[in-house]
Amino acid sequence: MASGEPSDHSLLASRLAAQRLSGTPAGGVIDATRHLLAVQAQDPRGARLALRARTAGGHASAIDHALTDERSLVVTWVNRGTLHLIAAEDEPFLHAVTTPQLHAASDRRLRQEGVSAAAARRGIAAIVRALGENGPMTRPQIREVLQRARVPTAGQALVHVLFRATLDGLIVRGPVIGTEQAFVLVAEWLGERPKIDRDRALAELARRYLAGHGPADDRDLARWAQLPLRDARAGLQAIASELVQRADGLVDLPRERQSPLPPPRLLGPFDPLLLGWRSRGFVLAGAGGVVTTNGIIRPIALVDGRAAGTWTMRDGRVELRSWKEQPRATTAALEREAAAVEAFLAAR
Repeated sequence: MASGEPSDHSLLASRLAAQRLSGTPAGGVIDATRHLLAVQAQDPRGARLALRARTAGGHASAIDHALTDERSLVVTWVNRGTLHLIAAEDEPFLHAVTTPQLHAASDRRLRQEGVSAAAARRGIAAIVRALGENGPMTRPQIREVLQRARVPTAGQALVHVLFRATLDGLIVRGPVIGTEQAFVLVAEWLGERPKIDRDRALAELARRYLAGHGPADDRDLARWAQLPLRDARAGLQAIASELVQRADGLVDLPRERQSPLPPPRLLGPFDPLLLGWRSRGFVLAGAGGVVTTNGIIRPIALVDGRAAGTWTMRDGRVELRSWKEQPRATTAALEREAAAVEAFLAAR
C-alpha cells in the first residue's frame, strides 16, 4: 500500500465526509462516537466538541447522560495509550486489540514513578475491592484508597496505577459525578466481557477505522491504533474484498457519492480530524501553531475544509483568530458557529 501523502481535493472531501463533517450528520452522540470508533478524550471538552461538530444541535449534557445514566459511552485508555471516548459495546474488542502492546511501557512508567510490581498489584487489588464495596469512585477518592494501602500516588504514580488497572481489564471511567468522571468496575458497569478472536477483531478494527477515516492505508491504521504494522496489514487484508483501491494507493470502503466540502466549522482541541492519519497536511497545509511542541492540538476554524485559524474560549465566549481576512459570508458563518459552541457548552 502507498506510504506517500496525497493532498488532492478528492482526498480532502472524502475524509471530511468519512468524519461526518460534511454530508448527513450523525443521528446523535452515540451514533457519532460509534462511527468515529474512538474519540481522544484526555481533554473532556474536546471530546464533547468533536461530537457537537458531527451531530445536529444538542448540548454537551447529552454526553454526560450517555456516560452516567445510559452507560452507553465510557472513557478508557485504548489507542496509543491515550484516554478515548468510546461506545460501551465497542470496549471489549478495542481493549483486546489495542492494549496488550501497552504493558511494557506501563511496567517502565510504574518503575519510573517509584511503584514496584508488588505495590502495583497491591494497589490494583485495593482499587477493585473499594469499587466493589462503594460503587463509582472519583480519582481523589481512589488516591485515598491507595495511600491507605501504602501505594505511591505522588507525581504521575496514581495515574499509572489506574492505567495499569485499566490495561488489566478491570476498570473504566464511567459516570460523571459533579465535575469528575468516576471509575467503575468493568464487570459491574459493562457486564462480562465476551471472548474476542484477535483475527476477527483486527478485521473489525480495519473496517470500522475506514468507515470514519477512509481513504487511508495500513500505516495510517497502525499509527491511529498504535498497532504493529503487520497487524494493521492483516486487518485490512482480511476485508480486502470489501475495499475500493484508489489510484493514489489508498483504500476505502465503497461510498455512495462525493459530498461537498462542509461549511465553516469550529473544531475543538484534539479533534479526530487531526489525529486519524500519519500526516495532518491535508488539513493544515503547512499552517503553524496548531500542534504545539508539547503535543497539544489547539482548536481550529475550518474553512473550505482546511484550517484557517485557531480559537479559544474565555468566560464562556469564543475568541476567534483567523489567519487572514475572510469574506463577509464566511465571517458570518464562523460567528454562528461560535454562538453554537457557546450554547453547546453552556451550563445547564
